[in-house]
Amino acid sequence: MLVRPVVPQRPADVATDAEEPPPDLRLDIPPALVPLAARGVPARPRSAAPAANPNAAAAKPEAPQIVPDLTTQESASLQRESDQSLHAAERNLAATSGKSLNAAQADLASKVRSFISDAREAGRTGDWGRARDLAKKAQVLSEELAGSL
Repeated sequence: MLVRPVVPQRPADVATDAEEPPPDLRLDIPPALVPLAARGVPARPRSAAPAANPNAAAAKPEAPQIVPDLTTQESASLQRESDQSLHAAERNLAATSGKSLNAAQADLASKVRSFISDAREAGRTGDWGRARDLAKKAQVLSEELAGSL
């Protein structure tokens, strides 16, 4: 809603030429700052590129993984727990096949598949603690998904 200001009425007996001059409204603008690019910036150091060796392997080395030292019993226990959780998650996920899922259920199923895949990858690298944790997450989410059907 737009409102126009109300201008006060002047009495007729006041002379218009005796008005005060308008105030000086000039703006004091400081001079522009020198842009950063104009300042002396040192040149970027250039390093000589190593000569390309055509016989060298182009494969990037894998990042090292930190895996805790586990006894064979601990490792076997973690592997067993991981397998049990993965089987439960896959069973719950299989129960959803052929059913129409809403967006939230489809998202949950996608997350379960992702956790299963990550758990299997961790198991392949021998990181059974991580594999168990990921498999347990897959199991919990799959149970939630199965309960929402």
